[in-house]
Amino acid sequence: MTKVSFSFSVPPNIDDSQSSSDAIVREGANVTLTCKATGSPVPSIRWKRDDNSKITINKSLSVLEWVGETLEMERISRLDMGAYLCIASNGIPPTVSKQIKVSVDCK
Repeated sequence: MTKVSFSFSVPPNIDDSQSSSDAIVREGANVTLTCKATGSPVPSIRWKRDDNSKITINKSLSVLEWVGETLEMERISRLDMGAYLCIASNGIPPTVSKQIKVSVDCK
């Protein structure tokens, strides 16, 4: 007789009520986008730009991908305008994503 252990695997789900929606930011201001996901095991969150260009975190740091629930960008410019994808994965299919559009209100 084999012993069966049950560990429940739950695919990731992005919690819209606790995640950012589309944002309009004044040029030169800071913006923080948040993405909360549930699942078992706990999902990891990655951020990418929809057009695969780099995410400018601050004057000295640009990355293709950012890991973590919050994406903070300093002194935003019109170059940062666009769609950002928050991608939640935990090894259990499917991986889910949410698109957050950032608009920059130019002076």
